[in-house]
Amino acid sequence: MDRPAPIIFDLDGTLIDSAPHLGHALNRLLGDWGRPAVSDAVLRSLIGDGPRRLVERGFAAAGQPLPVEETDTALAHFLRLYAARPADPASVYPGVPQTLARLAAFGHPIGLCTNKPHAIARNLLGELGLLPFFGAIVGGDSLPQRKPAPEPLLAVLAALNGLKAQAVMVGDGPNDVAAARAAGVASILVTYGYAHGNPADLSADRLIRHFADLPDALEAIRRDRP
Repeated sequence: MDRPAPIIFDLDGTLIDSAPHLGHALNRLLGDWGRPAVSDAVLRSLIGDGPRRLVERGFAAAGQPLPVEETDTALAHFLRLYAARPADPASVYPGVPQTLARLAAFGHPIGLCTNKPHAIARNLLGELGLLPFFGAIVGGDSLPQRKPAPEPLLAVLAALNGLKAQAVMVGDGPNDVAAARAAGVASILVTYGYAHGNPADLSADRLIRHFADLPDALEAIRRDRP
């Protein structure tokens, strides 16, 4: 009998809508540097490649790129602002706690692979009451590589003692699908996250519109495997 599949999740745009939290910190940062704030719509188009790229893109979107020599200082300030703001329970997407509990009850090993710094991701999950579901967490600063490279995903899988042939990556954007493909694992894409364009164009193994649809998508992938 097959062991329950290891499931590895992205965080932003998959489990939580982090845009308001990120936007508050980014616009505070821009204001401290004398730049105008960016809109929510613009902010959502900037998310997906970790905080350094978000800060760089934020300054560019505000009309004046950040000088290279100021990047590390600005990034550190952004991370302080972001970490200081409490997590908002309303940021958790509908169905996430219930579905994670269902998957855990079925015996699925559950991990997190995010480009967000490890400590911030872990603290967010703790504040939101989701941390007990996760047996392994790899952040964007955990390894020299980060998504879309496969190494972070494979590191989560190794920590879960999971089999690559059974594993599934669940995310919302091209980095998640690319990392899964490079690692040789199946992928499921949520359509409500931060992906730009048509999610169907990213060629994930399955698309889901609601997080609660995940168990059915996992079962469909299991049936399709040789």
